[in-house]
Amino acid sequence: MSSSIPGLPGADDRVVDQAGTAIDPSARPFRRTFTAEYRARVVAEYEAAPHGEKSAVLRREGLYQSQVRRWAAAREALARGTSAPRRAHRSTGGKDDPARLRAENQRLARELAKSQAVVEIMGKLQGLLEAVSESTDTSTSSRKR
Repeated sequence: MSSSIPGLPGADDRVVDQAGTAIDPSARPFRRTFTAEYRARVVAEYEAAPHGEKSAVLRREGLYQSQVRRWAAAREALARGTSAPRRAHRSTGGKDDPARLRAENQRLARELAKSQAVVEIMGKLQGLLEAVSESTDTSTSSRKR
C-alpha cells in the first residue's frame, strides 16, 4: 500500500536497479539542503511560537533545535555585518610545535632513564638474593641438629 500523498514513498514503493533487484533506499543516505528563504521562515516561525509550541515546529519540519539556533545566529551575524559563527575545531597547530615536541622528548628520555635504572637495580637485587640464598642453603645443610 503506497502513501496517499504523491511523491512520498510508501511501504510498497520499491526502487529497482537495471538488473531488476530491489534497492534499499536507506542504504544511500543523503544530506538535506535548505534554501535561505526556508531557513528564514522556519527561524521566524520558531521564534514567534509560544513556549510550548516550539517543539511542534521542530517536529513538523523534522529539524533539531541546534539547527534552528545556528540559523538564527547566522542571521544575526549577517545583520551585524560580521561573518557567521563557525563551529569550534580542535587546533592542529599544537601537534607539530617544535618546543612542545622537544619538551615531550626530554620527559620521555628521563622516564626511560628511570626505567633502565630500575631494571638494573632489580637485576643486581636478584643476583644478591641468589647469592644470599646459596650461602644460607650450604650453611644449613652442613650443620647437624
